[in-house]
Amino acid sequence: MPIATPEVYAQMLDKAKQNRFAYPAINVSSSQTLNAAIRGFAEAGSDGIIQVSTGGADYLSGPTIKNMVSGSVALAAYAHEVAKNYPVNIALHTDHCPKDKLEGFVRPLLEISAERVARGENPLFQSHMWDGSAVPLAENLEIAKELLAKTAAAKIVLEIEVGVVGGEEDGVANEINEKLYTTVEDGLATVEALGTGEHGRYLTALTFGNVHGVYKPGAVKLRPEILAEIQDQVGAKVGKERPFDLVFHGGSGSTLEEIRAAVDHGVIKMNVDTDTQYAFTRPAVAHMFTNYDGVLKVDGEVGNKKAYDPRAWGKAAEEGMAKRVGEACESLRSTGTSLNG
Repeated sequence: MPIATPEVYAQMLDKAKQNRFAYPAINVSSSQTLNAAIRGFAEAGSDGIIQVSTGGADYLSGPTIKNMVSGSVALAAYAHEVAKNYPVNIALHTDHCPKDKLEGFVRPLLEISAERVARGENPLFQSHMWDGSAVPLAENLEIAKELLAKTAAAKIVLEIEVGVVGGEEDGVANEINEKLYTTVEDGLATVEALGTGEHGRYLTALTFGNVHGVYKPGAVKLRPEILAEIQDQVGAKVGKERPFDLVFHGGSGSTLEEIRAAVDHGVIKMNVDTDTQYAFTRPAVAHMFTNYDGVLKVDGEVGNKKAYDPRAWGKAAEEGMAKRVGEACESLRSTGTSLNG
């Protein structure tokens, strides 16, 4: 299938919320990791979301170039072509964009999509994230309101973050403290500023103890019940059941029970990066250790071209990552839920 149209993306999100499952949103930084992610979704019979961070976009443009827009456009162009060969729907998303990178990342990409839509085409990306967690809530929502008008006009979904995700990702670091828990008051301020869909669709990352990085299961102190409390109290205020389309950030170290509790409370998108990075790299490392005398020209020998050909270890790496994507689909209950049946 081609990359999801705005209409198909809306159907994907609606189906997830109605049926209480979530899509894994897989961070990629190369054509290989993109292929692995799509393969994983296809083998699981799940539609899915593929996303690129500011650092990933930099890398995609070439490590010596570091142009986030070029990297993002290149990824999208490649994805639009290769996705046609798979039977599931794939949406493209840009991940965490802090205030100091808006002008060099999200805003230019929004302009590209607006121009495409004006020509009768679909937007390049289906959703973009504005990460205002590092600025005061009032400023966060003020910028979100301005961006929502632009994303809605370009048939794009906006993602925002209300609260703070601890740990570090792509150079953005936050302390692990009480700020990791979004409040009901924060939720009320959000719907007051952005509405509940009438001004454009948006996804909300409400934080409930989430932490970026590498942690063992059970090490992160998550409180999914916070999501239920915010959904219930804000919903009662606006007269809408589970008013927020929620996003789960920083899932490493979460138990399956915690993940599924969050999904029950309205999470329809969960970011997965650390675990799939490891799943991609581990088979490559195994290949190198097992075939060390082939990938290295030991003692003046010539090595083994079949062993050091990047495709040799690349296939194994992609297979490992695809398998982990499938596991994410199973955890989030999206296996077998593709709109394509």
